[in-house]
Amino acid sequence: MIKVLVAGFMGSMGQKTVQMVNENDDFELVGAYNPGIDVAHMQGMGLSNNVKLFSSLDDIETDADVWVDFTIPSAVFGNVKFAIEHGIHPVVGTSGMTTDQVNQLQDLAAQKHVGGIIAPNFGLSAVLLMKFAKEAAKYMPDVEIIEMHHDDKLDAPSGTAMSTAQMISEVRGDKPAPKSEESLKGVRGGDYHGIKIHAVRLPGYVAHEQVLFGGKGEALTIRQDSFDRGSFMNGVKLAIPAAAKATDLIFGLENIL
Repeated sequence: MIKVLVAGFMGSMGQKTVQMVNENDDFELVGAYNPGIDVAHMQGMGLSNNVKLFSSLDDIETDADVWVDFTIPSAVFGNVKFAIEHGIHPVVGTSGMTTDQVNQLQDLAAQKHVGGIIAPNFGLSAVLLMKFAKEAAKYMPDVEIIEMHHDDKLDAPSGTAMSTAQMISEVRGDKPAPKSEESLKGVRGGDYHGIKIHAVRLPGYVAHEQVLFGGKGEALTIRQDSFDRGSFMNGVKLAIPAAAKATDLIFGLENIL
């Protein structure tokens, strides 16, 4: 039985995680964390009395094995650092951390021998898209990325889009994007080593990504769509036991599939 604490349990992904953990015989929900909540008011609202609620990192005392984080970009680095320092293996779905922050956490995890998983996306379709895009970039290096998410998503571009660009850049190297005269500043999107990334934020969307490749006389589009946040739970379910036994902080769900 793997004991789990869910950080950001009041959010949409946190709620899905709580439900998944409660329905899985191999997991036990022992803690739930959300900054600023009224612990006394929240106790018993859909959570077992055995689940400890916390509103501040300073108050957390738990025997959890795994810390699942679906919080916000401004909090995730401090949360994961806290988890590792207290011997709790993190499973991180919150995006927005910089490369330097990820590197710091990986160094800390190696020192403490407390591994875990940071996944830009827990959707299996998104992981496969990234793998397929990396393969395609070997043969079609001219590429742009469009990612589409709900209007409540706080960071842009998405962690999945950035990871896709990084994986593509590994095989094709730096290649300047075509030069354009922008009559509207930023219309060509962000630039990662010559890979243009465009972020869409609209109500009605959940999480979607297209990778567009262009070649002489032909084009290739790879697309994935996540229509329901529940689809991400398949990846979280795989990540929890993998994180519980990890001694390094692994980046990317594809590395445990």
